[in-house]
Amino acid sequence: MYFFQIRVLLGVLLLAGGLLGSPPVRALPRNYWNTNYDSLQRTLPQQPTDTARLRTLVQLLDITELSDAQRRQQALPLLDELLSLNQRLPLLNAQPYRHLRTGLGLWVQGGADARAMTELHRAITLFDQAHHPVPKLLIDLAPLYNRMHQSAARLTYFRRQLTYYRLHNYHENAAACYLVLGGSYRHLGDFNQAISCFLHAADLFRHFDRRLYANELMVAGSTYSEWGNHAKAIQYLQQADQLLRHYQLRGLQEVYILNALSRLHRQLGQPAQALRYAELALQAALHDPTNRPTYTAYALVLKSAVLLQQGQLAQAYPLLQRSQQLSDSLHMDISGRPGEFMLDEAWARYYVARQQYALAETHWRIALQKATTSQLNMLRPKLLQELIRFYDARRQPKQAQQYTRIYLTLTDSLVRTQGSFYVAQYEGERQEQAQQAQIARLQQARAVQELRLYHRNLLLGMAAGAVLLLAGLGAVLYWQLRLNRRTLAQLRTTQQQLVAAEKWAFVGEVSAGIAHELQNPLHFMKRFADVSTTMLEQMKQQNQHSQAPAGLEHDIMAGLKQNLQEISQHGTRASSIIRDMLAHSRAGTGPRHPTDLNALVAEQAQLAHQGLQAQDSAAQVSLTLDLAPELPLLALAPPDMGRALLNLLTNAFYAVQQRAQTAEPDYQPQVLVRTRQLGHTVEIRVRDNGLGMSEEVQQQVFQPFFTTKPAGEGTGLGLSLSHDIIEKGHGGRLQVESQPGEYTEFVVTLRA
Repeated sequence: MYFFQIRVLLGVLLLAGGLLGSPPVRALPRNYWNTNYDSLQRTLPQQPTDTARLRTLVQLLDITELSDAQRRQQALPLLDELLSLNQRLPLLNAQPYRHLRTGLGLWVQGGADARAMTELHRAITLFDQAHHPVPKLLIDLAPLYNRMHQSAARLTYFRRQLTYYRLHNYHENAAACYLVLGGSYRHLGDFNQAISCFLHAADLFRHFDRRLYANELMVAGSTYSEWGNHAKAIQYLQQADQLLRHYQLRGLQEVYILNALSRLHRQLGQPAQALRYAELALQAALHDPTNRPTYTAYALVLKSAVLLQQGQLAQAYPLLQRSQQLSDSLHMDISGRPGEFMLDEAWARYYVARQQYALAETHWRIALQKATTSQLNMLRPKLLQELIRFYDARRQPKQAQQYTRIYLTLTDSLVRTQGSFYVAQYEGERQEQAQQAQIARLQQARAVQELRLYHRNLLLGMAAGAVLLLAGLGAVLYWQLRLNRRTLAQLRTTQQQLVAAEKWAFVGEVSAGIAHELQNPLHFMKRFADVSTTMLEQMKQQNQHSQAPAGLEHDIMAGLKQNLQEISQHGTRASSIIRDMLAHSRAGTGPRHPTDLNALVAEQAQLAHQGLQAQDSAAQVSLTLDLAPELPLLALAPPDMGRALLNLLTNAFYAVQQRAQTAEPDYQPQVLVRTRQLGHTVEIRVRDNGLGMSEEVQQQVFQPFFTTKPAGEGTGLGLSLSHDIIEKGHGGRLQVESQPGEYTEFVVTLRA
């Protein structure tokens, strides 16, 4: 059990690549869709971290069959937990899951099917945009369409989706569309198209979902049986049965195939075999804890139909009664997941056998009405034929003619071909594809054989010369190897010396910069301290003689206060220089995680603008944000990248503020911040209409300690720090474009 849980967890980790952090992964592991739901659900409480729990929730929702009412109820708390966890982390795009939660909630509540369908459609669209396959969700839309009696809308939607998925090679979702389209064509009575779609779906499911692969072979066989080709029906049903036993698949697939085999043997006039499979279907239903009542009702109708065919009315009656009780309590429809539920047809045959014709007529009409309401055209002709025979046997020509006209109208509108000697269109395509593939393999094998013979002869001719060359090459290579080893040793020694020299050069450069920058504030601090000492001495002498002029002591105290303020300011500047130097040495070392760049840019722009307002409340600078929508999440260190962007924005506000002091009256200070995606890169532009820069300044602007600000207003490390964070810390690029007196624009380029 522990080993199985480890395998499940590994599958989950591979799954979540498309939604968690890294780019989407289209090649899913083969066993991903074959994971057992109950086993995976039991591993959920055992996940050690929130990240692992989130990934497990993603996979649980991917494999949940929402067409099952109990599974729909279980999915709601899973979705709530996923959205809550992701809000704390966050690691995935939550939008499709929000729409899925809303649509599923409406579906569970009932009464708002149209709104539920709209939300589920939106969720599928967002999953498609994220390249995340959701075949189970697509399949589970079919019963919701059926409940809304929108067969035409269902056909149109899945045709359109299939075209999209085939164009983009989304094989998982294409398989789901083929499955639903096959059911739609079968309901319309177009068995040719239905079987073609079922076989298309089987060929695709075969590569990633063995349960649905077996399911589509079963449905193809069952549909062949309805079409009248019993040989093909047996072929596909036997293939599906072998798969079920090989993979030990239980539940719906087991019940469906047993029902199909029982109906087939009943059609072939083999009641013993039909009764055996009906009994097996009843046993399988009793062993299914989730859908036991539904599957039992199907199996009871199936067994009673066989008994009625054998004329055993007394044995069939209690089975029909029990099935009717289950149907009434569960509100079962004529069409469900295990197939068609023909309880009314069985009652009609029972009452005909008992010669209770009024009750038989009622049940025939109810069965026809249910098939018509559900738009099951494959059942309507059969039921109309039964009614026509019933009225003809009762010598009621008026009713027989009425239903005959309905039957002829219906058969004229159905485009289908019946007969045991016909096969589906795709069946022939599959055979032709197999033959073409075999011919191609034979041709390829022949070409490879001829090529091998040619190469063998060529190699034999060249072998003699090669042997002669090898001896000489061996001596040359040995000499060259010794030379290369000596050269490599010299290069390593030189490299170590260069690294050491570079480190000491950097230490010298930083030390010189710190000494230069700290010299001025320390000089000012010493000068103001000396002046303060002298003033205190003068005050002491004046107090001794007590002949100081009035107000002189007050002036001296005011001077002392001003000197102390100057000392504090220069001390603060020295601290700022040291802090910037430390930040410069740590640039780009923070942890990275997926970040919303637009939110980070907007936040830093507001901080810079608020800083300007705090310094000068009268400053009127226009800040414009032009942020491209739907930018991808970027792997960034937000504190470091935020510091770099804040430096660029602060410089922009400073530039326009300086120009405003000397500019013409109609000058409007403006700062524009723009983001956009260019292929595989994202670009950030910070533009101001301030003083601009000369060509000489642009060449030095990113060098440490270079500044054009007056003494005491800048350390010259801001742009250098931004340059290192963007280029060294994030592998991006920082450039400047400027015209003196016109504008300055910093351009940041990052990999998407």
